[in-house]
Amino acid sequence: MGTTTPTATATDASSTGATPTTTAAPTPTVSTPGSNYDTATVVVSDESDTQLATVDAWVADSFSKQYTGLSDTSHLDDGQGMLFVFDSEGDRSFVMREMAFPLDMLFIDAEGRITTIHHAPVESDDDGDLTHYTGQAKYVLEVPMGYTNRKGIEAGDQVRIER
Repeated sequence: MGTTTPTATATDASSTGATPTTTAAPTPTVSTPGSNYDTATVVVSDESDTQLATVDAWVADSFSKQYTGLSDTSHLDDGQGMLFVFDSEGDRSFVMREMAFPLDMLFIDAEGRITTIHHAPVESDDDGDLTHYTGQAKYVLEVPMGYTNRKGIEAGDQVRIER
């Protein structure tokens, strides 16, 4: 599969994104992507199988949901996120298009191993020149910026997705 660029959005050679809106299930305090999103529980463990974090995530598994990503969401609380799901593992690229808050982006391979973590601040996209956050992944998990540091999550840690 080609490169994917999400906003805090995902894309394949073109561009895809990450952004929810509308009060919905996992957490009523946060604007969500809407009722048409499935949810998943994402559990992150270290190499000794110690659980580091559990994230309730909206699932972005279509081009439209990936392109929008979290751009229509006002904020996320710790323990909330968006999980981008792709058909196969490949090179992915995400951008912070129209984002209101910064994110950590976890790139996860087909075996559930975190390959890369990016800390992405909010950017102005007035000039169309956005930073591309790239990595090898079948899944990309977006959580509030600093969450991975607070939970001790690192590249190489293992992810289990429960749907």
